Amino acid sequence: MLGILYFLGLILSVFGLVYALPIACSLATGDGLWPMFLICAALTVCVGTAVAALTFRYRRELKARDGFMLMTFGWILIAVFATLPLLLAIPGLTFTRALFETMSGLTTTGSTVLTGLGSLAPSLNFWRCSLIWVGGLAVIVVAMGVMPLLGIGGMQLYNADAPGPVKDQKLEPRITEAARSVWLVYVLLTVAGIAGLRVSGMNWFDAICTAFSAVSLGGFTTHDASIGYFHSAAVDVVLMVLMLAASMNFTRHFVALRRLTLKPYRHDPEFKAMAVVLSVSVLGIAVLLAIDGIYPNFNTSLRYAAFNVVSMATTTGWVTVRDGFSRWPVFAPIWMLFLSGIVCSTGTTGGGIKMFRTLVLTRQSGRELKQLVHPNSVAPVRIGGRPIPERIADAVLAFIFLYFMAVALLLFAMLLTGIGFSPAFRVIVACINNTAYGLPGRAAWSLHGLSTPQIWICTIAMLLGRLEIFSVIVLFTRTYWRK
Repeated sequence: MLGILYFLGLILSVFGLVYALPIACSLATGDGLWPMFLICAALTVCVGTAVAALTFRYRRELKARDGFMLMTFGWILIAVFATLPLLLAIPGLTFTRALFETMSGLTTTGSTVLTGLGSLAPSLNFWRCSLIWVGGLAVIVVAMGVMPLLGIGGMQLYNADAPGPVKDQKLEPRITEAARSVWLVYVLLTVAGIAGLRVSGMNWFDAICTAFSAVSLGGFTTHDASIGYFHSAAVDVVLMVLMLAASMNFTRHFVALRRLTLKPYRHDPEFKAMAVVLSVSVLGIAVLLAIDGIYPNFNTSLRYAAFNVVSMATTTGWVTVRDGFSRWPVFAPIWMLFLSGIVCSTGTTGGGIKMFRTLVLTRQSGRELKQLVHPNSVAPVRIGGRPIPERIADAVLAFIFLYFMAVALLLFAMLLTGIGFSPAFRVIVACINNTAYGLPGRAAWSLHGLSTPQIWICTIAMLLGRLEIFSVIVLFTRTYWRK
């Protein structure tokens, strides 16, 4: 445990450097909050350095087993220290709500308990969006470098996709190599997004904050009306491209960039399935909106359907409708919430079950149906032409079981607080899928109306969903702590 504390101290010290972003923003906008951010940075770095110094003699080489504790406690520790600027700058904000906000950012969920976003100091909004951008980068590094090694929910199949020495069974080289592989693609996508949004009419501040959220598939914005505030088809198109790119496996982006070829995408089964599901969903909901006469013509229906379906399905959670889909047929928002659990590829910041596991379950179900008719047939499950070992299929089934059990238990916990079934179900599914989704009748991503116990339940749901459930639950088993 002391060896893990050493690395947690290092992580906290490095995280303190992230405060350079809001400090620069505060100086550029003249909102006067840079001394506060500087104090928070100094405190974070000092605490992290002190923890690392006190446990230096206990440092050791990290093994795969340490990954569970490092991920869980690392996310919680950073979220706690990230609350400092919010608590100091927003009068009356409780620690519970501040922690929800920072956890929502670091897990790239994007729901918020704050109101009046447009009136917040620019550097505070920038801090929120910086958290979601940094959290997204950390998520991809963990997804590419740690989870395949830990074999969480069948992700060990992606050992074969890992570049270079990341196939090593030691944790540190995997994290280092994954970070090297992903940071360039991540930054290039962000820069391209900022440029595209600026050309589309956003000012520099909104363009940077929005691009940070788009590339990390988070739903934070700088305005209470979300993306609907801009009323721009050009902005919608740029953001859809960014969200679709960010919802694809970053290993594919890395290989395509290194080899300057689109071949990795053509052979990606997750991308193909995602394209089919999104295309059918967008067209179907556009037709439904047109039939119900929600918008004046089919082209307008298609525009609103395309953006909101892509946004919700990729777990970003932005909306271009201000009434929280209250005028839409009830099928549409529920279907989009369902898509948030299955559409995103592995190796992305998206949440939910992921498309890979969905494909495994679909192919395995097809095989079982075939064997009911032909009991002696041999039909291995294949994804992208690659046979799926039984061990991985079993791990996927175990993950799906824990996923639905977690949803059920968290839902019952929410119901005990007195909230209605429909809002409880929507909020829990959204939080565990790490997508922004709010209470009916409010802004479509706002959870401002939740009580303190309900906010804690949602915070736990976000953490469980981001760390793929297993990483948190395994720490409560006797087996993990037994030497």
